[in-house]
Amino acid sequence: MSIQLLVGLNNPGPQYARTRHNAGAWLVQQWAQREHLTFRFEKKFHGEYATYMHGATKVHVLLPNTYMNHSGDAIQAIAHFYKLPPQSILVAHDELDLPAGVCKLKTAGGHGGHNGLRDVIEHLGGEFHRLRIGIGHPGHRDRVLDYVLTQPNQADRQHIDHAIEQVLSVMDPILAGQMQLAMNQLHTLNPSA
Repeated sequence: MSIQLLVGLNNPGPQYARTRHNAGAWLVQQWAQREHLTFRFEKKFHGEYATYMHGATKVHVLLPNTYMNHSGDAIQAIAHFYKLPPQSILVAHDELDLPAGVCKLKTAGGHGGHNGLRDVIEHLGGEFHRLRIGIGHPGHRDRVLDYVLTQPNQADRQHIDHAIEQVLSVMDPILAGQMQLAMNQLHTLNPSA
């Protein structure tokens, strides 16, 4: 099934824009800029909204303006409005369990401790696709909150940006719903993934 909704998880506001937790939004913003998309605030969807035509498929693009823990509110609002099944939704998000510079696609599953995903699963169930953007781990769970809410160092940001570039190079098969093909291409680009 083709992707009909692409979401970049984030915390709103300039104080969070460069923090690790916003890596999902970084990817969507870079892709949208490449495709010359213009976002507008859409109150009923609780976020910044744009559309994109991928072949004959209309792709809704959303950057929620809710805080991370309430991401499901925004995604549920747009999914219900357009009657989008979870299998047509791709959520890009930061991933502690992957090193900075590694991105992986995953279909369905749990939240892995990610509060944004936890909220999305509570609203939609777990059958949506995920684009996991590695940000590394601080080494101890007590340091996770401060870690995700701070900026990565220059080297990690370069690794993350490079991984995002790799994902952008396989957006066509991703949006076409060809996840296995996209995963194979990502693995070829980054064999250590």
